[in-house]
Amino acid sequence: MGSEPERRAGDRTGGHPDTDLGAVTLTAGATSITVLTRVGLTVSSLDHRGEQYLSLHGGVAALRGGHTTGLPLLAPWANRLRGPDYVVDDRRVAVVGSPGVHLDANGLPLHGTMVGRDGWSIEQRDASSLTAMFDAAADPEVMASFPFPHSLTVRFAVEPARLTVTTTLRATGAVAAPVSFGWHPYFTLPGSERDDWWLELPDRVHLLLDELQLPTGAVVDEPAGRVDLLGRALDDGYLLGADRRLALCGPDHRLEVALDGAYPVAQVYAPIGSPFVALEPMTAPTDALSRAQAATVAPGHQHTAGFVVTIV
Repeated sequence: MGSEPERRAGDRTGGHPDTDLGAVTLTAGATSITVLTRVGLTVSSLDHRGEQYLSLHGGVAALRGGHTTGLPLLAPWANRLRGPDYVVDDRRVAVVGSPGVHLDANGLPLHGTMVGRDGWSIEQRDASSLTAMFDAAADPEVMASFPFPHSLTVRFAVEPARLTVTTTLRATGAVAAPVSFGWHPYFTLPGSERDDWWLELPDRVHLLLDELQLPTGAVVDEPAGRVDLLGRALDDGYLLGADRRLALCGPDHRLEVALDGAYPVAQVYAPIGSPFVALEPMTAPTDALSRAQAATVAPGHQHTAGFVVTIV
């Protein structure tokens, strides 16, 4: 779900001259990704056969300013929260004014505190895969607005024309940890214009939003089908059923995102005038913490969610 700083189009090359990014490139056949391990563990490039499928609008400077671009992790919560605080198990947590929290144009907390953050440790790496871990319990800034000790482990695995991203949240303290993370990939299709693109979406339940882009509680069932993007903007959340495949299509390319069962929600963000579309896997709907709609992980337990990007 977008915010004002995210609506800028720009560099789609994945280029980043700064040498202090912890950039790691993973390759399998004609497909490669670049992961900035010191800038939020963000994927800055998804290249297949010499063509780029990610938009890095705003570049590394945007990430370091807490704005989403490329393929960033949104944690400990994704999308917006309703107000200055939320309550979990009778515990009120202040958010607005806490360190590392970014606000949208309406003053609502947006996309957690992990965008652009350093502190990931590499657990495993080879030519085509990378696993990294972040100990949130050891980071006072993250804990300030999400005081539930936990770790995050992410694995990227590249195959020809395919990227798999697996994320695990583990509750590492004496209290349960809410599960409300997601990813915000900004996809683009090379060699064509946005007006020529369309989406293929599965059967879904549309979560209607108010003027602040927060769920009203009303829903509409929508059947599977094609959604043309010519003259159309989207910033919408959907509850998904058994079919959790979403696709961005153009005259010569198709990119599909398949969510596993641990991602029951997808957000679609497609602003007019920007050369990208975000197909976002979400473990919970927007404002889940404020509305007590997030699942929780018991101490010592974990929640693992995965999605696969396939380029055709």
